[in-house]
Amino acid sequence: MTTRTERRSAPRTGREPRHRAREAAVQMLYQWEVGRSPMPDVTQTFWLHDEPAAGTLTEAGRAFAEALATGVADTVGALDPVIVEAAEHWRIERMNVMDRLILRLAVYEFLHEPATPSRVIINEALELARSFGNDDSVRFVNGILDAIRRRLERE
Repeated sequence: MTTRTERRSAPRTGREPRHRAREAAVQMLYQWEVGRSPMPDVTQTFWLHDEPAAGTLTEAGRAFAEALATGVADTVGALDPVIVEAAEHWRIERMNVMDRLILRLAVYEFLHEPATPSRVIINEALELARSFGNDDSVRFVNGILDAIRRRLERE
């Protein structure tokens, strides 16, 4: 029987490159938000200090990760109200920081990556919540993203 911890640490296969890019984007967003580092500084230094991510992503993967992180940072003022509207009784600043960053990333993709199907965005967000969040993160992120998807009427 596989335990929850074993599943989290098991190597991923399949949609690896874009998932790894999203992981890197969340890590960059964490540095930006918690470290209060300007996003241009984060994107410039991230690959120097994150050897695992640097070695596993192509230039296209790195560019995708940076575009996502920069896009979220540039539009956070528009993303947060969408999240707050769907998160009844939750103020954005009271959310777990990783949940908040994952939600921002997913909402950014809903709004600015129309070629990516909603189900892919939500599934990727749930994988990120499993990796970076706590035990309640997956349910929390799923509930909010499903409400946002319905509100945006996105398939």
